Amino acid sequence: MTETTDTADSTGFDAFAQAFRRHAAGVAAITALDASGRPVGFTATSLASLAAAPPLATFNMARVASSWPAIEQTDHVIIHMLGARNKGLAQKLAADHDERFVGDHWAPGPLGLPLLHDVTGWMLGRIVARVPVEANAMIAVQILEGALGEPDEALLYHEREYRTPGQPA
Repeated sequence: MTETTDTADSTGFDAFAQAFRRHAAGVAAITALDASGRPVGFTATSLASLAAAPPLATFNMARVASSWPAIEQTDHVIIHMLGARNKGLAQKLAADHDERFVGDHWAPGPLGLPLLHDVTGWMLGRIVARVPVEANAMIAVQILEGALGEPDEALLYHEREYRTPGQPA
């Protein structure tokens, strides 16, 4: 067993926050349209595959997030896989929600949903479940179609920074 030399408070919240800051996670972007047809999106480090047959993926989000009303009301999303070249895009989609779709980094894609340019891959999905958990939700999506973009180094989120494996991005 390894002992920790970190003297920070180890209450449940603090232990959770400290541990997950040290858990590198891949970075994805989720996009949708709100009820008025306006694009919404956000970065997600909680993306996971759920099953291969049928192809299912999950992501989690806070139900107080600016994008939640759209995710709660829509049937479809596009999940984008981000690579190192997309660091600026990840930062943009994690910043002010009113600025996330200002610029030419996206275009209408399948079903008119926002499709981000130059990502390593994307998948159109139909939301099949929204499971509330406390102030959050787990979203399950059945993948309907998608495409690969140009390969790139992985983009990870670790210790509150976007990085590539082995070095800062």
